[in-house]
Amino acid sequence: MNNIKHLVFAIVFLSFNLNAQHKIYISPTGNDANSGTKTEPLATLIGARNAIRLLKENQSFKTLAFTVIIEDGLYVMKEPLELLPKDSGTQKHPIIYKAEEGAHPIFSGGKTISNFTETENGLWQTKIPESVYYNWKFHQLYVNNNRATLAKTPNQGFIKIDTVFQNIWKQGKSKVAERAEQIIYLDSNGAKALQNIKPNELKNVRFKAYHKWDYTLRHIDDFIADSSKIVTSGKGMKPWNPLKKDRRIILENYEAALDAPGEWFLKDNGILLYKPKDGETINNTEFIAPVLGNLITIEGNAIENKYVQYVNFEGLSFKHCHYKIPPTGSEPNQAAAILNAAILVENAKHINISNCEVSNIGQHAVWFGRGCSYSSINKTYIHNIGGGGVYLGDFKPLQNELHTHHISVENNIIKSGGQEFPAAVGVWVGHSSNNIITHNDIGNFFYTGISVGWVWGYKPSLAKRNTISYNHIHHIGWALLSDMAGIYTLGASEGTVVEKNLIHHIHSYSYGGWGMYADEGSTGIVFKNNLVYSTKTGGFQQNYGKHNVVKNNILAFAKKYQLQCTIPEKHKSFTFTNNIVIFNEGMVAKGAWDTVVAEIDKNIYWNTSSTDYNFNEHNFNEWKALGFDKHSLITKPYFKDAEAFNFNFKRKNNYKKIGFKPFNYSEAGIYGDAAWIEKSKLKTEITEAFDKAVETNMKMKIKR
Repeated sequence: MNNIKHLVFAIVFLSFNLNAQHKIYISPTGNDANSGTKTEPLATLIGARNAIRLLKENQSFKTLAFTVIIEDGLYVMKEPLELLPKDSGTQKHPIIYKAEEGAHPIFSGGKTISNFTETENGLWQTKIPESVYYNWKFHQLYVNNNRATLAKTPNQGFIKIDTVFQNIWKQGKSKVAERAEQIIYLDSNGAKALQNIKPNELKNVRFKAYHKWDYTLRHIDDFIADSSKIVTSGKGMKPWNPLKKDRRIILENYEAALDAPGEWFLKDNGILLYKPKDGETINNTEFIAPVLGNLITIEGNAIENKYVQYVNFEGLSFKHCHYKIPPTGSEPNQAAAILNAAILVENAKHINISNCEVSNIGQHAVWFGRGCSYSSINKTYIHNIGGGGVYLGDFKPLQNELHTHHISVENNIIKSGGQEFPAAVGVWVGHSSNNIITHNDIGNFFYTGISVGWVWGYKPSLAKRNTISYNHIHHIGWALLSDMAGIYTLGASEGTVVEKNLIHHIHSYSYGGWGMYADEGSTGIVFKNNLVYSTKTGGFQQNYGKHNVVKNNILAFAKKYQLQCTIPEKHKSFTFTNNIVIFNEGMVAKGAWDTVVAEIDKNIYWNTSSTDYNFNEHNFNEWKALGFDKHSLITKPYFKDAEAFNFNFKRKNNYKKIGFKPFNYSEAGIYGDAAWIEKSKLKTEITEAFDKAVETNMKMKIKR
């Protein structure tokens, strides 16, 4: 800042008591050359940050507590707010960035696109000068506060892969080749789509492939329409999950695919095309293209013990954050863990986000990355996101000061995620410990609600002592990906507790679709007092692991199997006791039950539709002869109305026989005022579409 600016701040602030709460104001009509008072507000978060830095440089003001008060309105951000260690507050006086009372300020990383005209064929178009002169490209677009669809084909359903050949160019040391070419032959729908691609559009065309739990996004190097062939290159396919026959893809980002209402396409010459929906007019339609790749970055240096500390954000909305698709596309990656986040925090302590909103973004919403601790996000509304909701920790088991721990994720609504990258999850915990994920509502994702752990097998893991409790997780899967769950765990997680969660409407494409899924190496986890219902393949599944405890849960109405286990081992895999399993179709148990080492006893099983009880092709007596369920019962649990998902009891004499202890599953989910509760509910058209997708999927014969 110049000398005049120093003088202005000195004159304004010298009159304040040294220990007073100092307020700095921001307004959409403000100016960063102003003093920051209520009558002379600043214009940006960066202006407020710089003002605080200036005051801290004055030795007289070190004990002041700073609160940045943000007036109502829209703030278009030209660059992300970056906070460094020098922007920290103190335990007694955290620096607070908060909305003015009654205000709902919005910080946008986007640009409004205007001046549309209607073409002869009913499309709207406008020319974007920045795209012409600066080669500005955007890969997401928001129309009337909703995510528009990039031109794609088919509009409904998928193109199927017929055959795939791979040429490895460079293997490298990994099982996955460093560089390879894939030649993909498509079915007849693909052949029709390829006929519409113009040769000069090739460099922009991409395909999206959905295979098991993964998602591949690639550009096309070449295509031959007559042969139904596309050629693409990048990394080699993962041997355990390659592209192969019958995997589903769509093609996108070429002009001929712009044929459905709500789709858009940006031409190389800077002309943006949009096909309007019914009821939309040019005058009543707002277009915002995201520009910034991050909205807030908080970056300390844990190695040098220079953390960013004691900063709070309260009552602010953050929107329109761009995820730029790399030239290499996006290689398959579980949980879409390679994305960045709109709000990225690293090497920081005591960072608290409350009563905020993050929406209309192309990537993850919030990531407390490496070196974070004792921080929180609560009562924050995260929705319409390209990636996942809240991510904690790192992919690597970072020790000591770089280890992330003690993060609280409480009372948040996290919904409608994975819109650009469907493998993303609601809450992801990597190598991170002692976190509390509680009372969240997580719905309308395509892969998994909560994922904990990032080690496959028994290698060292730092995902210990995490508490996953009182969450409402629902409408997950949509029959798009497989091998997924409401709550998913990986690796050694001793001390982790999954309890009192309400999990329902979980449905995969092929295999998978579990309520609670203890995957490879899950160890030392307690699953207790959870209600799980309306899943595809079971309330609980364990692939392989050690000494997990599944106790006092209600597992209801899975469509194919109620319980699954996959790989038997010599040690005890899990304990399954004091549970109630109720169903009306499918098998009770399916998998490696005949050889698994497990303690299974004191459970109730009840089929509401017949007397058939298929325990992995055994009847109940044969099942007992395997050493299981010696004190268990086939008996009615006496729920008040299980078919209507009322799992309260009208009689207790039967559940008492197995030592089951009732729990109040209505406590799961968010808490607060009526408006907050209402905001968590999915629209009826979403839940009805989910049910339709499930119904259609169950009629299909899908290979694993």
